[in-house]
Amino acid sequence: MKQVSHEEHKLGFFEKYLTIWVIICIGLGILLGKTFPLVAVTLDSLSIYQVSIPIAVCLFFMMYPIMVKIDFKEVIKAGKTPGPVMLTLFVNWFVKPFTMLGIATLFLGVIFKGWLPGVETVKDGSQVELYRSYISGCILLGIAPCTAMVLVWGHLSKGNDGHTLVMVAINSLTMLFLYAPLGGWLLGVNRMPIPWQTIVLSVIVYVGFPLFLGYHSRRLIIAGKGMKWFEEKFLHYLTPVSISALLVTLILLFSFKGDLIVKQPQVIFLIAVPLFIQTCLIFSIAYAMAKWIKLPYKDAAPSALIGASNHFEVAIATSAMLFGLSSGASLATVVGVLIEVPVMLMLVKVCLKTKHIFKKEV
Repeated sequence: MKQVSHEEHKLGFFEKYLTIWVIICIGLGILLGKTFPLVAVTLDSLSIYQVSIPIAVCLFFMMYPIMVKIDFKEVIKAGKTPGPVMLTLFVNWFVKPFTMLGIATLFLGVIFKGWLPGVETVKDGSQVELYRSYISGCILLGIAPCTAMVLVWGHLSKGNDGHTLVMVAINSLTMLFLYAPLGGWLLGVNRMPIPWQTIVLSVIVYVGFPLFLGYHSRRLIIAGKGMKWFEEKFLHYLTPVSISALLVTLILLFSFKGDLIVKQPQVIFLIAVPLFIQTCLIFSIAYAMAKWIKLPYKDAAPSALIGASNHFEVAIATSAMLFGLSSGASLATVVGVLIEVPVMLMLVKVCLKTKHIFKKEV
């Protein structure tokens, strides 16, 4: 069993050259968005409660290979070890929203303020300085912890998939209760709407459906073909599917916003700077705390990654409801989408390069 695990964690062809594929796919996405804008707009418009149908299809093929590998005995065992869950809850809800507010305000409201002039009219008819609108979008990203893609990041970093799934489930439930009051307080909006349709639908589509199919297909395949065939044949052919879906997701995301990137590159860059710093800071805090409380690497990596990544669908849905889809706040949430995958892949590499600093499990 140990040997299988070792083989499974070897870098495959896709994983080994992932940085190159990511750069190529980003370029392809931007090129497609500029060359065939109507196709990109049509695909981008296919959504239910801000949950993109094309992205949902890609995410299913990203999530299913991970879900089918999960041994639910490990999930039960993970649920009995509260350390990683407590760490990610603390970072997501007591640290991350406030560092995001501080970093976004410092960069967009002070350092870059002179390069972000102008005002905009939001949905309620009031006028808001653009830099404040961008800060609002950053805040909405900061209070929306990732509940789907982190399963991919945790898996790529060779983390404990069982623990990651437990953390995703608990963060999904927590977001239903804390997202609106915390967001309303930080934004100064008295009646911030809860995008509960987006939250519930995205959890069902991105996590629930692939989890259901993964659990039952794993059980049926092992019962029919045996564990040996499942691990050596089925998983061998399934492994590239997740990475391929990730790359297609990148092409779609950047094709949807290709025109935006070309038209407003300086604004995109200025908003991306605080988002990048925030992501790296939160990762560093969670990773350092995991080391401090003596978590093993397999739990430390996903604990840090789930804090660093964001649930951008919920952030976009909320900004659209509060300020309008063409607002500066919505633009900031879109920038969050654009930098999410490349930055998280960079942090996965950091995890893999630093796993030796954690105490080895016996």
